Amino acid sequence: MHLAFYAPMKSPNHPVPSGDRSIAQSLIVALNFLGAEVSVASELRSRDGTGDSAVQAQLKCRAETEIQRLIKLGEIANWQAWITYHNYYKAPDLLGPEVSRALGIPYLQVESTRARKRLTGTWSSFAEAAEQAADAAQVIFYFSTRDAIGLRQYAKPQQRFIHLRPFLPIQETPYASVGSGPMLSVGMMRAGDKLASYKIIAETLGLLTTTDWQLQIAGDGPARPQVEEMMAPFHGQVNFLGQLDLETLKSIYQSASLFFWPGVNEALGMVYLEAQSVGLPVVAQDRPGMREVLAPADYPAPSDGASTLAALLDELLCDPLKLKTAGQIARSYISNNHLMPSAADTLRAGLAHVGVTK
Repeated sequence: MHLAFYAPMKSPNHPVPSGDRSIAQSLIVALNFLGAEVSVASELRSRDGTGDSAVQAQLKCRAETEIQRLIKLGEIANWQAWITYHNYYKAPDLLGPEVSRALGIPYLQVESTRARKRLTGTWSSFAEAAEQAADAAQVIFYFSTRDAIGLRQYAKPQQRFIHLRPFLPIQETPYASVGSGPMLSVGMMRAGDKLASYKIIAETLGLLTTTDWQLQIAGDGPARPQVEEMMAPFHGQVNFLGQLDLETLKSIYQSASLFFWPGVNEALGMVYLEAQSVGLPVVAQDRPGMREVLAPADYPAPSDGASTLAALLDELLCDPLKLKTAGQIARSYISNNHLMPSAADTLRAGLAHVGVTK
């Protein structure tokens, strides 16, 4: 099975780590697991983050040249299908539909979104391109049930939608955490939603009634000075680990007691899967994207504020049995729902629907 894979938002080969890159890499691992030979078709990054029509026009011109190269490459490589991950209005797939049509192969998408309100305004050209790419897909795998609503609302006849649960690229859960270490937060340090999550963390720490706690923070970025300033009142209790490679981060998970990340506007939050896989209970807010990846529990609403998060942390930190039980539930949830074998089965079913099998 020879497949072309493309991620217009960020290539799986991109040097800067992110959740988007991790998901792209995990998809390739899962496709390899089911027996596919996967080629990263292109490194063209179509992202326009500012809504600049000149940038969009330039990227479309580059895409036209790239399409011709890919058609020739696809003929030589004998691609049987094209899979695009993360098509949306800021980074539409400008390549896959045209190449697939020219080669006469099925075109599939993973995590595609429709933003009809963007069809007017500064992103209108790219929003239209994203819509056209979504229209061209015979199968769309969706992570979020929220995204599926919009996809189905404007679906083309005969288009198939398949729920692909977010997953870790492993076959079984790793060793469980000892559960006696510090709390852990993992997140990039940049302006916007990430910084908003760090602000909530700082507010919450200031409301804890228990004083016997430690927090490790894994992550780095341009907003680190602001994060350090937020955490300054907790000198000696908050430890900054910086940006860690995957193997080091795994060991940090396995020495932590719980995972604390509010998750402001997180689309999926792969860190939640990683934390739960080693048996870390998660303290987070009840937000739409995270409902796809968190074990069933009573997560406070964002409107409940930091005081509710602090009460939950106090409860877990002061009750080792409750902490252990919550961690076991989280680990079992990941094992049953969010590992590579089940994801590979889902991907196999979608490929079989368009006639692509081993």
